Amino acid sequence: MTLEKNLPPLSSEDPRPPRAVRPGTVIALLVVSAFVVILNETIMSVALPRLMEDLGITAATAQWLTTGFLLTMAIVIPLTGYLLARFPLRSLYLTAMSLFTVGTLIAALSPGFEVLLLGRIVQASGTAIMMPLLFTTVLTIVAPERRGRMMGVISIVIAVAPAIGPTVSGIILSVLDWRWMFWLVLPIAVVALTLGALWVRNVTETRAASFDILSVILSALGFGGLIFGLSSIGEAASGHAPVPVWIPITIGAVSVVAFVLRQIRLQRTDSALLDLRTFRSRPFALATVLVAVVFSALFGSLILLPLYLQQVLGLDTLTVGLMLLPGGIVMGVIAPVVGALFDRFGPRPLVLPGMIVAAAALWGMTTFDVGTPIAWIITVHVALNLGLGFVFTPLLTSALGSLPPTLYSYGSATVSTLQQLAGAAGTALFVTLMSVTAAAATSEGANPVAATADGVHAAFFVGAIVASAAVILAAFVRNPTVDATAPVEVVAH
Repeated sequence: MTLEKNLPPLSSEDPRPPRAVRPGTVIALLVVSAFVVILNETIMSVALPRLMEDLGITAATAQWLTTGFLLTMAIVIPLTGYLLARFPLRSLYLTAMSLFTVGTLIAALSPGFEVLLLGRIVQASGTAIMMPLLFTTVLTIVAPERRGRMMGVISIVIAVAPAIGPTVSGIILSVLDWRWMFWLVLPIAVVALTLGALWVRNVTETRAASFDILSVILSALGFGGLIFGLSSIGEAASGHAPVPVWIPITIGAVSVVAFVLRQIRLQRTDSALLDLRTFRSRPFALATVLVAVVFSALFGSLILLPLYLQQVLGLDTLTVGLMLLPGGIVMGVIAPVVGALFDRFGPRPLVLPGMIVAAAALWGMTTFDVGTPIAWIITVHVALNLGLGFVFTPLLTSALGSLPPTLYSYGSATVSTLQQLAGAAGTALFVTLMSVTAAAATSEGANPVAATADGVHAAFFVGAIVASAAVILAAFVRNPTVDATAPVEVVAH
């Protein structure tokens, strides 16, 4: 499907012909940097009980260390479409890594909850820029026939980094204070920032782009409100929500609708903050829906499994972290292989079997109870990650590869935004179902452990139904149509 003919011409700040670049070093540094920053999105999940004890805060307050991170991501990511179009790669990379480094330092030095939350928010500001930056750079300077392999490497970042976050924090907390989760990351961030200052060059093209302040406000209210509301559902189920959940969700939903309508109007004059003409591509629209389902399953299981392993089976943080590690390793190992297979066979032979395996794994998780063997839990978790590993790379490559170069930055921002919303929705769905079912079981006389096990079963049951429905959608995935060649000549590295 060709989109380019439907788009008005986009202005360019630099009329000179594009120059050849050697992308290997730049992409390698971006991948490593993105892995480090994305790792911090889930690194707090296992640490919350320790933080509650050390800082003297409630569970609802501690959850803000994750909610605040997600809120910041939801507000900043929609702006990256504009930022990537308007500012050069080098400036954005240095800005993102500087914010992340400063935020990590603040968190490491924090004497209490308030400063720690500030550090997490500053960290998230840099993290939000990094993933769309990586997507857009790869789409711009890597030839279409090699994108599958490269997106396979990127899948290690977006899928494996969050998956091993609990493992990393579990290992650190077993021997060190929680502040070491930041002290150990800080030197890596400083090295990445230094190397970026030396190596990163402006290998993407910039162009004039409009900045609509009303769109920014609607975006912040919309996506921020939805993330906040979805993240608060679990707290509301236990009676600890700071405000009634329907308020932020309603404000968010109304603001998102207003944001979409405004973008549709502004894109007629090529002045949208987030250009939604990306959804004119059927491969992009279908793949984006599936990406949302996959991320809701991934993040829902990432939040629920540690709770189940600690609260039902009574395992310590180190054991929990080590149990979740094999799944992350499997996903990382197969990601480049899946990318190579995509380049050869396209998305459908990979996505459909992958979704079937992932759905089957979630059905397997419905068997978890108070006496489930550890070996079975690890096996099912590995199967889930294996299935999702066959889905991530083909879907992302199909979605973004079906767009013309002029929409790369907006497509990257859209996918990254929906990933965050899907992650929050999955977390909210799983935690709410667990909390509500557990509360009902407790009221009927079940002991807390058995009640929690019932809640885990209910959550995974609904997740398995959603994943099974996604199998049907996966059958319609097709090869992306390449609308235009990349505007930068690629030189073999």
